[in-house]
Amino acid sequence: MSTMSTQVSEEVREALHAGRPVVALESTIIAHGLPRPRNLAVAEELEALVREGGAVPATIAVLDGVARIGLDAPALTRIAEDPSVRKLGHRDLAPALASGASGATTVSATAWLAESAGIRVFATGGLGGVHREWTETQDESADLRLLAEVGVTVVCAGVKSILDVPATLQRLETLGVTVLGYGTEMFPGFYLASSGERVDWTVRTPAATARVMRARDELGGPRGALVVGNPVPAAEQLDPALHDRVLAAGLAAAREKGITGQAVTPFLLEYLTVHTEGASLEANLAAVRGNVALAARIAAAYRDQL
Repeated sequence: MSTMSTQVSEEVREALHAGRPVVALESTIIAHGLPRPRNLAVAEELEALVREGGAVPATIAVLDGVARIGLDAPALTRIAEDPSVRKLGHRDLAPALASGASGATTVSATAWLAESAGIRVFATGGLGGVHREWTETQDESADLRLLAEVGVTVVCAGVKSILDVPATLQRLETLGVTVLGYGTEMFPGFYLASSGERVDWTVRTPAATARVMRARDELGGPRGALVVGNPVPAAEQLDPALHDRVLAAGLAAAREKGITGQAVTPFLLEYLTVHTEGASLEANLAAVRGNVALAARIAAAYRDQL
């Protein structure tokens, strides 16, 4: 799909036309999730991991009012280095395109644009979800409803552990979003290998995951993403005791400062990074690397089952 407001790179377009595997990558982690200049190095590393897995990377962003699906080196550099780049969820895409804005895409915006281009597999770190104290704030990530409306397979390390994980899983069930554990009976915990919550279904190979995708294709019926929860390796996870201690302190600090709404998540993620002396960031990156590599293998297995 290429229009005046959407541009698919030549490499991605040719891969899709030839039926070769493609993996979508979000750009928020590049623009807003990592310090400069490391963010650009990580962006290049993630694209390389997709290629090593036999697929074509399609990093997605909006530049000057054009949704770009697949970024060349100058565009990737701009997303990493330009401080004016905004953060765009799927609800922000239309005003961003109409006004000529530039922004990095979140999970919801990336999944939407990936599906619009015909990309079936998307890799990210952790999903958004239901926030703690939801009964008071009614705060829930737009990721969840959007995932109920797209047919993309999303490889992730669960949902961000600062959220209400049991409530998020319940919400995904209500929305009809299928959740698989990859090589685990437990839903991953983002920085942690396990959230302590069980999954209903487990797959153990890329081929088994691709068979679920194929079965969904054959069934048709209601839309909905396939969430593949891939745990961070236990050796690379954040120490669970440290995680729980720092998160509790961060939640208390947010209450004391009166931080609410959309400001809570970035505050807590930064609090964890600072008070774990960067260990949470390293665990996050380990999870993202694993998800990207697995997504490439799943995309290749899906292609092989044609």
